[in-house]
Amino acid sequence: MRYIHELIEDAGIKYILPLNGCPVRLHEKNRVNIIALGDVGTTMLTGLRLLGSDLIREMGIIDLNRNNLERLEMEINQIGYPFGMKDLPPVSIVNEDALFACDIVIFCASKGVPAVQSGETDVRMAQLEANREIIAHYAGLARKAEFRGMVAIVSDPVDNLAAAFLDASGLEPWQIQGYGLGVMNKRAEYHAAKLASEGNGKAALYMSEGRAFGPHGKDLVIANSIEHYDDDVSRLLTDLTVDSNVRVRELGFKPYIAPAMSSAAISILLTLSGDWHYGSLYIGTRKKGAFLGVKNRLTRRGFEYEDLPLPEPLYERILNAYKGLCGIR
Repeated sequence: MRYIHELIEDAGIKYILPLNGCPVRLHEKNRVNIIALGDVGTTMLTGLRLLGSDLIREMGIIDLNRNNLERLEMEINQIGYPFGMKDLPPVSIVNEDALFACDIVIFCASKGVPAVQSGETDVRMAQLEANREIIAHYAGLARKAEFRGMVAIVSDPVDNLAAAFLDASGLEPWQIQGYGLGVMNKRAEYHAAKLASEGNGKAALYMSEGRAFGPHGKDLVIANSIEHYDDDVSRLLTDLTVDSNVRVRELGFKPYIAPAMSSAAISILLTLSGDWHYGSLYIGTRKKGAFLGVKNRLTRRGFEYEDLPLPEPLYERILNAYKGLCGIR
């Protein structure tokens, strides 16, 4: 059996930057600012408004499209319960000067998304270079503001852009998390349930024993079970999960609803409440390392990840994904 913490040595890294800092008001109400309100950002904003009243004090929004901002300031603030039954976090427009005057900044900006009909298969990586430029701009603002809160990266490719933000901002690794693995877990559950209905008992194990690891993309690792790992079934679930993105695009739609809710809104709220969730944490040094998606939680001492004993074939898949992420930077 092998463990996640062994990845560091096996990748040739001698030590890692610690994750022992808590950048948010854990279990309390936080001020949240959101960069870019496209399809993902708007859907996530709606989810945070509806679900985040216990953990969010207020939300600020910033976008290049002023009309969109004014529309959302009106519409989102008009979502709520009657008769004062429950207060939901208010939304206001912010400018760049006040962007990092908060507890958590959520980066949803996206540029260079191929058209639905483009035939592009690796959509996430096609966005990498275009989104690096936007990341550099906002990372510079975070550096200038000496930001001590948390940055949540939602834009694709999540893991690579989180690493780019870390490089450009000078922030600590415990201040940044990538949010892309949550939806991959839910997609794996969806396909596991389908296979289970067809009599595949090994796939059904994912619902109670499975795990997701790695990036929000082609090097994703789905394990049908930790204790009863089956490599063939796990790779089948992985392929089905990765292809879910493409299947929606083939129907003529951009697959943004589930990621905005499962990877972003729900997972960010679980972070603020100190509960276990899926997200990418930085493992490595300033010069060598990567954001790797794992089951993790935030405590008052900092982030911790689940470090279960893993069967060798599964560990090798995760190691391969980690090395690939380290090489991209």
